[in-house]
Amino acid sequence: MTDETIKGADALFKVLEEEEGVEVIFGYPGGVLLPIYDALYHRSHIRHVLTRHEQGAAHAADGYARATGRVGVCMATSGPGATNLVTGLMTAYMDSVPVVAITGQVRTSAVGKDSFQEADTRGITMPVTKHNYLLTHPDELPDALREAFHIARTGRPGPVLVDIPLDVSAGQARWTERDEAKLLRRYAPPPDPDPEAIKQAADLINQAERPLLLIGHGVVISGACQELRELAEKANIC
Repeated sequence: MTDETIKGADALFKVLEEEEGVEVIFGYPGGVLLPIYDALYHRSHIRHVLTRHEQGAAHAADGYARATGRVGVCMATSGPGATNLVTGLMTAYMDSVPVVAITGQVRTSAVGKDSFQEADTRGITMPVTKHNYLLTHPDELPDALREAFHIARTGRPGPVLVDIPLDVSAGQARWTERDEAKLLRRYAPPPDPDPEAIKQAADLINQAERPLLLIGHGVVISGACQELRELAEKANIC
């Protein structure tokens, strides 16, 4: 831990660039995102792809994650900007694709007061994300971003959203060093499958007259294609 304080938006990019190695962000700017875009201007190792619609940013981040195996990142402003991400987040959620969505939000003092371009982004996206955050203080930014990436990529991958009010991104954040043990305490992926359950599944397959494999994207992202082929051949599942 350190007593260093930096601007919230700078803390955000310090995590993205220096810790997570983010190289590409897909996004569309808006009023409450301006402190974040101002900080992005001074980051030379992150390329920003300006989409023509926020939904395109979410789908692009999803596609980037599928193609590279890395966490895709997208950004949108408050209100309609954030809600336009929902379809892309739902796609990533259903297909287990690791995405971190960063959205702007009205000032914390205006949250819940039907402010201009305010939406309950956290509530709206809760059904289509593994986890989401509404930050209330700049000090929360570093660990929230770290946790977002940790949750997005571990266990069953999926999208995580971080909603950042204007006064959080523009305020001064106390910088804390990364603590891997803390991340593991906050979110532990599901344990390995129960061997007894696997044995029961194998017995059911062996007893079935016409077994069928219903294969999803999880086989690809877990790198289990060869194991799946061996299972199909050994069990004679055509």
